This record gives sequence, structure tokens and C-alpha cells, in this order.
Amino acid sequence: MITSPAPRATHAPVQRVVEVAGRRPANAYVELTLAAPEIAERAEPGQFLAFAIGGETSALLLRRSIAIAGAGDGVVSVVVAAHGPGSTWLAGLQPGERVDVVGPLGRPFPASPAGARALLVGGGYGSAALVGLAARLRAAGSAVTAICGAASADRLSSVDELSAFAEVLVTTDDGSAGRQGWVTDAMAEVIGEIEVVYACGPMGMLRAVAHAATAQGVPSYVAVEESMACGIGVCMTCVLPVVGEDGRTRFSRSCVEGPVFGGDRVRFDDVGKLPHDVVGADAMGVVAP
Repeated sequence: MITSPAPRATHAPVQRVVEVAGRRPANAYVELTLAAPEIAERAEPGQFLAFAIGGETSALLLRRSIAIAGAGDGVVSVVVAAHGPGSTWLAGLQPGERVDVVGPLGRPFPASPAGARALLVGGGYGSAALVGLAARLRAAGSAVTAICGAASADRLSSVDELSAFAEVLVTTDDGSAGRQGWVTDAMAEVIGEIEVVYACGPMGMLRAVAHAATAQGVPSYVAVEESMACGIGVCMTCVLPVVGEDGRTRFSRSCVEGPVFGGDRVRFDDVGKLPHDVVGADAMGVVAP
């Protein structure tokens, strides 16, 4: 089974300096709401925004790419996890402040067949990227189940928001919320009733979810978390080995050809490597083992 590629975005992205309309804590994360009507009307589930970081005089030159958590009524929201200097600065923005943003970027999640039973799997703040998808699927008549997983209760995201559109199962590594275990443990209990799987979260989780879906013959689509320094396909820092429709492997840019890929197309075991059979490897002197 080779899953069909994600569709291209319907609308071209725009670059705007927008105002932070709202800010609220969301467990260990921060949710920012931006007054960005042109971006909100273009956004589709699975796409992302690229933020300029640190203000006009900042030495932080590279943008930070964050998945869209919601869009509508002239605003767009993101859930930010403060890790390094860039994301920490972004998470600290206050209502009324302004930030330069490009979006929406990337390929969105594809629609499922009308009424198909869908499973959405989110890891940590990756669950936020699935809320708009859950709403769209439910509106199209699909029965939706969502699994939200995290290391601990404070690392969960968007459980309440997903509950408005889906039956939600919660897993945590330490058992501090929901059931103790991994998302794939809960996935194994429901996959027999599922016709399509969507996922967003850490790469290790995406690998496990994609393999579990493929083993059951269920198509899956994953929104990958790769560092996207430019967000527009120029810098080539976010490439992944992806199997094309012709069966050959090429390096695909997560920001342009992704971030949504067919789960069975991404060669997760070879991420960060240069496989000998990738198109063009022979020109780089790579030989088969």
C-alpha cells in the first residue's frame, strides 16, 4: 500500500506584521491568538506559520515554524512550547504586541472519504494541530476518535478542544492523566474500526503510529516535526527520505512537500541518513552496503 500524497494548499501564503490578540497558558505551553484575517481565511488543517523572532533588531535570523491550531473569524492561533531562545521569545509575546509572520505554509491534511471512520493521534502540543481537522471531519459526517498522548499530564494539549468533535482517549507515560502507556497502546484497541489515521507529534511517535496503521492496511497521514529554518523550501534543512508514487526515494522538503506526508511513504528508519538508493545518491558517491 502506498498512500496518496497530501494535496497542495488551496491558497498562496502571505507575509504580514500582525497583532497578538490573545495569550493564555495551556498546561506547559502557551496559546497565542493572532489578528490575521488574510491568513485565517487561507489556512487549512495541517499547515503552519513561520514567525520572525526577536523583533526588528534581533540577531535571531531564522524563523520559527509552528503548526496552526485554529483559524476563523479573522484570527489564527498557535500553541507554542518554549524550548530555545526563539520559541521562548515567541511564547512571551503579550496582547497588543506585533510579530512578523508568513503563512499559511505547507501541504494540509487530505480529506477522507465522506463518512470514513477517522483516528487522530496527537503527541504533546502536536494535538493542537488536529483540532481543525477534527472539526472538518465531523462536519463531513465522519465518526472521529482522537488519542492525545504525552509524557505527563502537564504536557497534554487541546484535549478539551478535541472533545467537542471526537471521542478522546488520553495516555501519559507516567499515568498522571488518562491511562498509563503510549498512544500506540490505545491505538491497538480501536484500529480495527478505523478507515484512516492522521497524526501530529514527535517523530518517534509518528513512526510508531504510521507502522501500526500500515500493518493493519489503514492509510495514514503524518504532519512531521522537522526543523524548518526558512519555511519556504530554500534552505534544505528539513529534508526527509520519502518514497514517491514511482516507488523511488527522494529527499522531500518538510516545509514544501510536507509537513503532511503519507505515513507509509516516510522512511523513518533512515531520517538523518543518506540511503544508498535515494535518487541522486550515486552522484554523491554513496554505494549500496
